[in-house]
Amino acid sequence: MELVSDVSALFGRHMRHLARIPEKLLSVTLMPVAYVIVFGVLFGSAISVPGSDYRSYLMAGIFTQMMLTNVGNTALGVAGDLGNGVVDRFRSLPMSRSAVLIGRTLSDVALAVIACVTMAVVGYLIGWRVHQGTPKAIAGFGILLLLGYAMSWLGALIGLLARSAEAVNSIAFMLVMPLTFLSNAFIPLNGLPGWLRLLCEWNPVSAVVAACRELFGNTSTGTGKSALPVQYPIPLSLALIALLLAIVVPAAVGAYRKAAAR
Repeated sequence: MELVSDVSALFGRHMRHLARIPEKLLSVTLMPVAYVIVFGVLFGSAISVPGSDYRSYLMAGIFTQMMLTNVGNTALGVAGDLGNGVVDRFRSLPMSRSAVLIGRTLSDVALAVIACVTMAVVGYLIGWRVHQGTPKAIAGFGILLLLGYAMSWLGALIGLLARSAEAVNSIAFMLVMPLTFLSNAFIPLNGLPGWLRLLCEWNPVSAVVAACRELFGNTSTGTGKSALPVQYPIPLSLALIALLLAIVVPAAVGAYRKAAAR
């Protein structure tokens, strides 16, 4: 119960920051809208997807991309707390050290929920629809938020190790960009060369995107043979997210304890 109380207090701290600095909401509102408009409207007329409308096909990829950006958001927040002395204040208080990271990551997931709602509304306006019913749609968003939560913990680890905004931005960019564009997020993979298609199909992001498309009912046809992660995307995406959490959560907590002890 003490851990829950500490997490609740820190979660509330981060949410109050949003009320005082509403500019922080721009990255989870305007940016998703820009992605949907640029890729859905501008590129939608130039890219065709067998058996599906490109705008519907695209949405799962943009949702997933926004979850990946939690890496940079959380890393910058953690690095900022280390730099401005907030961690030193927390260390002097009778509170759980893991609560600091849990509160941070949960607050970033709350921002991810806002981003999902914003993108869903804009996607609906440009023609995106869910065809598999409400329960499966909720399951799809659940997978996305689990991915966002795992990315937040990875970002917390990066922020604790890098400890500067410049390093954090560089690491996040080098991580998110290849994972996003070497995947099935924005284009069907059937037209790629064999070696590149295999690389994209085994990208963990491709499994998450394919799982969301299956649950939303936005899958395409005519893609031919696919690798295992694309054939069974739902169980494999859940397994990959669980594996990532099992690795980065203990590592981030250990890194925080070392940082707080300095």
